Amino acid sequence: MDQHNAKGTLLEALGIEITSIEKGEVVATMPVDERTRQPFGFLHGGASVALAETVASYGSVALINLETHACFGLEINANHIKSKKDGVVTARARTIHQGRTTMVWEVKIVDEQEQLLCISRCTVAVVEKK
Repeated sequence: MDQHNAKGTLLEALGIEITSIEKGEVVATMPVDERTRQPFGFLHGGASVALAETVASYGSVALINLETHACFGLEINANHIKSKKDGVVTARARTIHQGRTTMVWEVKIVDEQEQLLCISRCTVAVVEKK
């Protein structure tokens, strides 16, 4: 999965950019702007969750054989710690568990000063293609 697959997707709509993918670790950024704010002017929690699931999914894809398997978000939770009105947020995902049928990722979303805005855990299902 590469950045080219983002055209016409939620990633493009929210301005999410993958900046690094390594085995077990993914980093991405997302602007806090009119696309990602809630009506009161703050970063929307749903946008943070979409960012978290995105980095966990990209990370999972990097660890599977795409010819034989696919992966899908199975469960996600998020604790929103701090609000933000503008700028850019960065998500850093690290794998906690890499199993045959599931992976679990911890995602931390921070601001430009590395202050924690959101922490999330995402479980990804790994499914054999038939």
